[in-house]
Amino acid sequence: MRFHIVTIFPEFFGSPFQHGVVARAQRAGRLDIQIHDLRNWTYDRHRTVDDRPFGGGEGMLLKPEPLFEAVESILPERTNRRRIVLLSAQGRLFDQPMAVEFSALDELLLICGRYEGVDERVAEHLADAEVSIGDYVLSGGELGAAVIVDAVARLLPGVLGNEESSRNESFSERSEGLLDCPQYTRPADFRGWKAPDVLLGGNHAEIRRWRRAASQAKTERLRPDLLGAGRQEKD
Repeated sequence: MRFHIVTIFPEFFGSPFQHGVVARAQRAGRLDIQIHDLRNWTYDRHRTVDDRPFGGGEGMLLKPEPLFEAVESILPERTNRRRIVLLSAQGRLFDQPMAVEFSALDELLLICGRYEGVDERVAEHLADAEVSIGDYVLSGGELGAAVIVDAVARLLPGVLGNEESSRNESFSERSEGLLDCPQYTRPADFRGWKAPDVLLGGNHAEIRRWRRAASQAKTERLRPDLLGAGRQEKD
């Protein structure tokens, strides 16, 4: 799979993609990440990418011309396996099902917004979707782009050492709306806090039952909203 990231801060991505799953995916040839400097599609000596909003207001907006030229140059042909996403605080919330959807694509181009946002014609006529990583405002879309790349990369075949890892996590299809169960490792007794005896006994049927109950309890404690969403979907 290939990612394209259009940004005015290409140097931002020097570190995030050099570690962990994303780095391994690139080394294995499973993932290709191309960083594009939006200022390469400007023609004035100041390499201007922003301007004041019509009607007044605070801040600056990214101009449509360089964004359209950049995207149309990078992806001259649009297909259903090539998508363009604008990172925006107003966008649909990014979640695991969306990560799965993106992982089936050949190419995904991410436009990193900045300042007060982008000219609305980019959202209406250039991007296939607006996506946000949370209900809060960031200084730009670069952090969101890094999150999306990481979440999608680990779903690509052959990226994780154990394919079951991504299938049994929180928010996966198998989770049934529950968070992942609590996990423990050695030592079994740490400062008087003991790992559950059932996990040490080797009875896999009992372990499965315990993990299911523990997932339910943890979800009720930390994310009760997920249980409500699950009930609504079943209804």
